[in-house]
Amino acid sequence: MPERMVATSWLLLIGLAAAATAVVLQARAQPDSIGFISIDCGLPGTANSVDDATKLSYAPDAAFTDAGSNENISVEYVTPTLAKRYLNVRSFPDGERNCYTLRSLVAGLKYLLRAEFRYGNYDGLNRPPIFDLYAGVNFWSRVNVSSPDGLESLEAIVVVPDDYVQVCLVNTGSGTPFISALELRPLKSSLYEQANATQGLVLFARRNFGPTDATDIIRYPDDPRDRVWLPLVNTAMWDVISTTNKVQNLDKDPFEAPSKVMQTAITPRNGSDNITLFWDSEPQPRFPTPGYILILHFSELRLLPSNAVREFLIEVNEVVWRTSLGSTSIRPDYLYSDSFYRTAPLLAAARYTVHINATVNSTLPPFINAIEVYSVIPTTNAATDSSDVSAIMAIKAKYGVQKNWAGDPCGPKTFAWDGLTCSYAISSRSRITAINISFSGLDGDISSSFANLKAVQYLDLSHNNLTGSIPDALSQLPSLTVLDLTSNRLSGSITPGLLKKIQDDMAITQTFALTPIHVSRQRGRASLPSTLLSL
Repeated sequence: MPERMVATSWLLLIGLAAAATAVVLQARAQPDSIGFISIDCGLPGTANSVDDATKLSYAPDAAFTDAGSNENISVEYVTPTLAKRYLNVRSFPDGERNCYTLRSLVAGLKYLLRAEFRYGNYDGLNRPPIFDLYAGVNFWSRVNVSSPDGLESLEAIVVVPDDYVQVCLVNTGSGTPFISALELRPLKSSLYEQANATQGLVLFARRNFGPTDATDIIRYPDDPRDRVWLPLVNTAMWDVISTTNKVQNLDKDPFEAPSKVMQTAITPRNGSDNITLFWDSEPQPRFPTPGYILILHFSELRLLPSNAVREFLIEVNEVVWRTSLGSTSIRPDYLYSDSFYRTAPLLAAARYTVHINATVNSTLPPFINAIEVYSVIPTTNAATDSSDVSAIMAIKAKYGVQKNWAGDPCGPKTFAWDGLTCSYAISSRSRITAINISFSGLDGDISSSFANLKAVQYLDLSHNNLTGSIPDALSQLPSLTVLDLTSNRLSGSITPGLLKKIQDDMAITQTFALTPIHVSRQRGRASLPSTLLSL
């Protein structure tokens, strides 16, 4: 009977990772020297810890999110071998959407994101929640941890449009979202060409064939990209081929599978058999018929004698794959890794079956070193204009706005920030066109960042405790037609620039609320005192 590939079991096996020991380091919110960001979600304090298996440093998450609370998992789910980052979680009982912001990235580059969830009955309810995960404004996956001691690890490869990326947890009404760890790894732009500006890849499975120990998980430093390669062990069915020699990547290798993964392979125990693998489609709420990208990795690990031939073909759902040269037969090179894949997703099916069959010319059975399967997600939802984001984030930070302000200000539409109105266009990013943060307890002067919201038409800051004068920079907002400053404690003079804008734009004179100043219309002009007495 062929080995059955079931996605849930692949994910759960990640939980067998080695334990971590704690080494205290200074917390940081920037990528480390190799560009990695590793976050231990829910870790209190400011000190990092180092994972014993990878030697990577994990930072507390306070510098990456301003919401949620730190919680420890139940003691009954703490084991001596449990990695330290799974001992605690950050939960988000408030708000529909809560986000982490990972900064200091390079816009337009490709990154691997990995989010890990181990419930551990941290809340004593013994009821793992179900919620959604977003990469920026685009749906990533539904999170559904199967049991208190189960681990769900979700990976996505995405091209980031800005110098930051947000990972957001969305409450769907089935329990409080939580997270155990969050990781970001930079990738070369030439890797995984299927991930681009309009679509990302979500990991369905990544398996290493040949290890005989089910805990033999390969990741950093053996894989410089820190991809997690889980072993698929079935010694009863397969013979193992292995080498201690280095397996090299070909020039312009589109995946760069690490040597340690490629140093093992499996071949049928019965030399006349072929290799058959299959998996069942797993629909997502947003993608009922997901498209899958299949990547097969091969390297000949034996120096074959001149009279031996190892040649095979690949058949996926009864379609024989051809190489880039048009041939159906494959002869992997000795100690060089090679991969076979298609850039377009496989045709939709309930089950996907892969046959690796020896050709009639082959004297040896087929083999395989590793496999990757990804589902494709669209990343076409446009984020808010970056200058608008910078401005509104500065405003949020200055006033400590307590509204539901998390994630992208305008997108997706259903999660737009309270009090904001945005414009949405097919060919451009969303813009903030109206802000109503009246009755929000704002203190201090009027932030100069409001002047950077160039598309704003309506600005309502009424019924707060704002003091000082009105910044002249507001007169430079080209689209502003309504400015409501009613019931604040402003003082000083209206600057000439703002006064001219009021006088030139009759729409403002009708709604410009500067109590107790009287604004009147006389022969198409507006008149008002140049000094504010008590606003």
